[in-house]
Amino acid sequence: MNAVAEIRDLRVEVDGRAIVDGVSLRVTAGKVTALVGASGSGKTTTGLALLGEYPAGARVTGEVRAPDGLVGYVPQHPGAVLNPARRVGALLRDIARTRVRALPRPERRAAAHQRVLRALSLAQLPDPEAVLRRYPHQLSGGQQQRVVLAQALLLGARVVVADEPTTGQDALTKRRIVDRLAAVARQGIAVVLLSHDLDVVKALADEVLVLRDGRVVESGPVDRLWPAPRHPWTAELLAADGPAEPTGLPDAGEEVLRVRGLTARHGRTTVLRTPALALRAGECLAVVGRSGSGKTTLARCLAGLHRGHDGELLLDGAPLPRSLRDRTRAQLAAVQYVFQDARAAFDEHRPVLAQVARTAVRLRGAAEADALAEAVATMTGLGLTERQVRREPARLSGGELQRAALARALLARPRVLICDEITSGLDTVTRRGILDTLAGLLRERRDLSLVLITHDLGTAAALAARIAVLDGGEVVEEGPAQRVLGSPEHPFTVSLLKTALHRF
Repeated sequence: MNAVAEIRDLRVEVDGRAIVDGVSLRVTAGKVTALVGASGSGKTTTGLALLGEYPAGARVTGEVRAPDGLVGYVPQHPGAVLNPARRVGALLRDIARTRVRALPRPERRAAAHQRVLRALSLAQLPDPEAVLRRYPHQLSGGQQQRVVLAQALLLGARVVVADEPTTGQDALTKRRIVDRLAAVARQGIAVVLLSHDLDVVKALADEVLVLRDGRVVESGPVDRLWPAPRHPWTAELLAADGPAEPTGLPDAGEEVLRVRGLTARHGRTTVLRTPALALRAGECLAVVGRSGSGKTTLARCLAGLHRGHDGELLLDGAPLPRSLRDRTRAQLAAVQYVFQDARAAFDEHRPVLAQVARTAVRLRGAAEADALAEAVATMTGLGLTERQVRREPARLSGGELQRAALARALLARPRVLICDEITSGLDTVTRRGILDTLAGLLRERRDLSLVLITHDLGTAAALAARIAVLDGGEVVEEGPAQRVLGSPEHPFTVSLLKTALHRF
């Protein structure tokens, strides 16, 4: 079968280091080619090469053949590539107009609108007319992703590069994303899938390339590679994708954080109601639910990042101001938040090491030299090298930045650590390592407690002593993890468990 796009012996060097080394790839029409591997293995660099994009200052050798202007890109965080000041309809109609210029002028407007509706339908956006009237910030992350996909389809893309499209999504939403990309492939469009999610890769891909340290260590059809991996690294990735074992954490101590009568709003719309919730020292509370259930809103309220709420937050029995701006330095240090989108949480112009160390200086009054040494020690303990952390954020992968973001929060020596889907963008081996690290912290630091925001019930089972289940902004069930996962009482929890057990 003829290739729509092809990469031959690609080598990309940055600062004398090869981040992609000798990679070759053939992309065929109507087929899904998946690139898998650890964070920093070169997946995104390889995928972006099809668009002719490389890191700043990169030295590139090899050959890349792709259809000019006809490679679409759906990034992991699609909101970053949508103009926030323009409605979705205006964004899409601008593209559609370029495709109908050959028609008589009176026919162009209607033809452009029909093209927009057809692209939105193929991208599986329900109620497209309503979507066209909204601004990007009024859409969920999944809706933004589909709008970006529709842009690529409007441009007549023959290849679509999808970068971690299921990160942070619950099992039902993942299923829909798989169906959406499969529908795109059925239109004869080639899909290049960059993913850590091995369930999604297995369900969707025709061919798989396994990358490690910038090199392809194994490739082949998914139905051959999965049951009989030939390279030890492939076998390790697949083995680490199994269910995590419970960590056996010690009993919790005194109450650290309490929520009373919390009601949160976005504008005039109430999006979260939490009558009561408590967190004890040494404990992990997992907050689970489908995308859009209110998990992140709850986390942002606790961290002082969402001021539109009523109710009471108590830290060690004392009121905790609802806004970050009103909290003391000690309160800021006590409650730390690790974002899902780690890249957006770093200043792109300063080295990662300096930004991580700054936390200890600003919140704990540490001397700069001591803070730098502690930052290096913490990040190397999370699997980063000193050479990596001295770079600017753009030179690190998303998974590497996620570990740096966790290190930055830990340097505050918090009482409450809020982790918002921090393992969802990581490969299976790194994810298991991060979970082990968090479990170790809870064992070693008896004054630390963890709020784990996750769509992944396996992750919750591995770390959590208690689980709170959210649906439609309401806590529908809360209790010991063993009881909630083993004998759920609420119908929604039952359905969530059934969906999670159905692996693609």
